[in-house]
Amino acid sequence: MRASTILLFICLLCWNNSFSQSAVIKGIVLDEHKEAIPNASISFAGGSTQTNAAGYYLLSVPAGRTVEITVSHIGFKNAIFKTLLEAGEIVEFHPVLSSEFQQMGEVVLTSRERVLFSGITSIDPETVRNLPGANAGVENLLKTLPGVNSNNELSTQYAVRGGNYDENLVYVNGIEIYRPFLIRSGQQEGLSFINPDLVRKLHFSAGGFQAKYGDKLSSVLDIQYRRPVNFRASAEASFLGINLAAEGVSENKKLSVLAGLRYRDNSLLVKAQETETNFQPLFSDAQLQLIYSLSDKMEISFLGNASVNSYNYRPLTRQTNFGTIDNPQALLVHFSGKEEDLYTTSFGALKFSYQPTTNYTAHFTASAYNTQEEEYYDIVAQYRLGTINFDLGGKDFGKIESSRGIGSQLTHARNKLDALIVNFEHSGNLDLGNLHFDYGIKYSYEDIKDRIREYEIVDSLGFSLRPPLPDLKNNQPYEPYDAPLLPFTSSRAFNETGIERLQAYVQWSYRGSIGKHEVWTNLGLRSHSWLLSSQPGTETQTVVSPRAQLAVKPSWKADIVFRLSGGIYQQPPFYRELRDHSGKLNPDVEAQRAFHLVAGNDYSLKIFKRSFQLTSEVYYKDLKNVNPYTVENVRIRYAANNNAEAYAYGIDLRLNGEFVQGTESWLSFGYLKTEESIEEKGFISRPTDQRLKFGLLFQDYVPSFPNLKMYLNLVYNTGLPGGSPAYADPYLYQSRLPDYKRADLGLFYLLKSDNSRQDFLKGFKEISLGLEIFNIFDTQNSITNTFVRDVYTKTHYSVPNYLTPRIYNLKLAFRL
Repeated sequence: MRASTILLFICLLCWNNSFSQSAVIKGIVLDEHKEAIPNASISFAGGSTQTNAAGYYLLSVPAGRTVEITVSHIGFKNAIFKTLLEAGEIVEFHPVLSSEFQQMGEVVLTSRERVLFSGITSIDPETVRNLPGANAGVENLLKTLPGVNSNNELSTQYAVRGGNYDENLVYVNGIEIYRPFLIRSGQQEGLSFINPDLVRKLHFSAGGFQAKYGDKLSSVLDIQYRRPVNFRASAEASFLGINLAAEGVSENKKLSVLAGLRYRDNSLLVKAQETETNFQPLFSDAQLQLIYSLSDKMEISFLGNASVNSYNYRPLTRQTNFGTIDNPQALLVHFSGKEEDLYTTSFGALKFSYQPTTNYTAHFTASAYNTQEEEYYDIVAQYRLGTINFDLGGKDFGKIESSRGIGSQLTHARNKLDALIVNFEHSGNLDLGNLHFDYGIKYSYEDIKDRIREYEIVDSLGFSLRPPLPDLKNNQPYEPYDAPLLPFTSSRAFNETGIERLQAYVQWSYRGSIGKHEVWTNLGLRSHSWLLSSQPGTETQTVVSPRAQLAVKPSWKADIVFRLSGGIYQQPPFYRELRDHSGKLNPDVEAQRAFHLVAGNDYSLKIFKRSFQLTSEVYYKDLKNVNPYTVENVRIRYAANNNAEAYAYGIDLRLNGEFVQGTESWLSFGYLKTEESIEEKGFISRPTDQRLKFGLLFQDYVPSFPNLKMYLNLVYNTGLPGGSPAYADPYLYQSRLPDYKRADLGLFYLLKSDNSRQDFLKGFKEISLGLEIFNIFDTQNSITNTFVRDVYTKTHYSVPNYLTPRIYNLKLAFRL
């Protein structure tokens, strides 16, 4: 009896001594939406544990000394924190994981607010979903940022710091996204690939970005979709279409599903324009994301998208009034014929992620993109150009009373394109405390079949206009003019092209300090080799791009970060850049090259006891091997050579914060100048030379009635170059379009929110009813000019093509 009692006492003493030398941390691992994360790993040098299906964990750690604990999950960024606990102490702690990639520039400082070192702008996805706009979505919000320009509310395309629409990188879940080739008008675009109802993280860089991103000259948009942790669903209906989204997880928490369906009808916008039409659009897409956790260290995911954009268009009449008060002019057009376009795209990506240790993650990705596009149209336009009767008392007020030009135009196209792009990629990142390494290698194959057959016949006063080509000389009346009858413009070609690409990058990041100053630096190197196979033969080229970023946070009382970034950014030609105006391919086109230098700072300040951040950047880009292009609406046509040089410089400012307490708003300003010299003729404005830009995103609510909210989206851009007539020397046409001024207003009332108590609506988390007013000041903005020749004076009139007037839209949204 005594022996057993002594043995029991010794066991209790040992257990008590062991307990007294340790402490306990417990809690729930959460994501940014405060949802529990199962199968997360919580570890330190002497032990580890894992969260259960409810995200709960309990970890015993040594007491009396500092312990560094890492919380990790294969789908989230690691969180690291330190503890110093007393023996026997029990602490409850709920870490929150972020899904964003590890990258130079984003740090969490102890007892200080998070700051961005890399100059990457982070935006709340909820703002994207609520911001009013004729083409609502991520791109609509980007256009409010400094350095991002667009003069077309019907388009999702945007230009950044003097670049064009083809110079922007877009990633979703780390996978590069492509867009259709043949679309020439914003009203044909339909839906962007990015579904705003699925977005969780949105990062944007306007230049000076890291080597891990691809080979484009202008910008990076990095999107992360949500990782579901429970069931959610939403629905939204308006005059412009219907959006549905749903997400959920399996009972064992290993499989998560995120899906979205969208349908859009642009009739409300197109029928409000000056051209009377019969318009039958069908813009729809479906997206699916699947994530399956094989173990706490391995997962496999799938991202798929299928879209159908059908554009059937039958124009009837158009009258455009222009000119001055003293000399009012008008272009009256009667149409016959129709246009039928079909853009069908599909995309699929399979990604395998493996995290053998808490500080190393490897990704293996295979993706494929296919687009099949058709453009068929035959449209005859009979026009009159003349002077308007502006006698207020006359019965013919507003009508054309005398014609200065009469003619007709036939446009014809039978264009068809089939493109398949396949990618295989491996990437990885290694985190060694203050050191971080990223690497990647990617193989791509592009198979493109393109048939282009289009022409334009112009008739003036019964005479067919021949193209003013050098070999068609007219020496009448001294010599008979026996040149053949030709279309005024014509493109006819059939191209079969295969391009193989091999891309690789490696980059090194370091976080440390110099004295009391925080320092962050990144050095990277990127290479890109491609082999082009086409009818003329094969062509192989290789480019190398070094890039670097440096950021310093001084130990000043003021919360400020200084940034400097730059490097060589090269854009190897994609298929469209190889094709000239006639449709022929030039396999000898080289990569366009730009040197970026960006200096900026982020300054956190308090105004009226509210938090604000002022972001400032100055930049300079020197461009060589430039491939000149023209822009008509959103259609870009390249010269398919490298016979120009260019530059761009400017300054971007953005002040964001709580203009109204509890909301985030911002004010943006940008100044840009970009010019190019073609064949050393001298510098002229590039097609994207947008000198001044002001943007405002403002959110507000009624303090005594917080369920009533307001969103204002205001953009002012100075006019872009207005282009030139066909065959004209661009050096002789340097006019500009009028300034672009637009304000969109959204008013939303929450019929039901999470904190509401209406029993009859208890099945919904949120119900909202909204009224959107697009272009509230009814400003006449123009996107391009139509050039019409006056038969008497032999001069060209630039007739503006106007965009949408004021339009009203109702919206009803549900969230489960």
